Amino acid sequence: MRITALAGGVGGARFLRGLLHHLSRRSDGPHSLTVIGNTGDDITLFGLRVCPDLDTLLYTLGGGVHEGQGWGRADESFVVQGELAAYGAQPQWFGLGDRDFGTHIARSQWLGQGMTLSAVVERLAARWGLPDQGVTLLPMTDTPVETHVVVDDPDGAGDGERAIHFQQWWVQHQAALPAKRFVVAGLNQAAAAPGVLDAIRTADLVLLPPSNPVVSIGIILSVPGVRDAMRGTTAPVVGVSPLVGGAPVRGHADACLSAIGVPVTPDGVAGLYADFLDGWLVDKADEAAMAGAEVSVRAVPLLMTDIDAAADMASEAVELGLSLRR
Repeated sequence: MRITALAGGVGGARFLRGLLHHLSRRSDGPHSLTVIGNTGDDITLFGLRVCPDLDTLLYTLGGGVHEGQGWGRADESFVVQGELAAYGAQPQWFGLGDRDFGTHIARSQWLGQGMTLSAVVERLAARWGLPDQGVTLLPMTDTPVETHVVVDDPDGAGDGERAIHFQQWWVQHQAALPAKRFVVAGLNQAAAAPGVLDAIRTADLVLLPPSNPVVSIGIILSVPGVRDAMRGTTAPVVGVSPLVGGAPVRGHADACLSAIGVPVTPDGVAGLYADFLDGWLVDKADEAAMAGAEVSVRAVPLLMTDIDAAADMASEAVELGLSLRR
């Protein structure tokens, strides 16, 4: 099978690691996996370009992630961040480890030399052994884009609103500031990165892992051409709900859904993909809430407590997709 997945950070990365574990146990291989990673939450810090979702995918699939956090490097130290703090360099709310700095320095150097983000990601993926696992990691676009969150600013000038970078809203404020809307700077000039649209169009199966439906998968789908490719692919499209019992397992998907007026329910999330979604995996706790759904629904345990649980979950998504082949 040629599988294509649209993915954000921690939830998507853990699901895809489980998927690779599942595929390694199948007898009908070899299989290939193309991952289209979200770059909407990229940010420049200390003069370096940081791509949090892409890096989480690299570290998780490459075996170097901090398991407790789900992001960042294992066995990390923070000497450089401490020195920056001593100099008063800001911001300090986003912690970068020393090993992690190596990734950002290399990426920023190569980008500064004129390489595209796609070419840079290819180099980074090779360092983490992704091609050896049959995995191709693609950024959604080579155009720099950044998501900003519009929040109330009652003490500010003008209309009483201000925009802050998504990472500041997510990390520093823990999404506690009510979001009025999301704005993706640079998206109107963006084009899908090389290989992205073909990976969707030529796939045997397209998967939407349990990534944030608004600021991860939703941003990827907003790249010109991507949503049309999803509508036009002949492959079944199977999504995995990011909610269990009507609440996000981690992160702040509920705050994001509320900001765009979408119910925080598996049915509400599925509605965001209604124009192309064929199958929808939900947790057993949410099965009753999906009664009467227009897509094929399968209810299974969705907690990725370990890699085997993630592999079982991925297996269910694959089998649902295979049952829906046109």
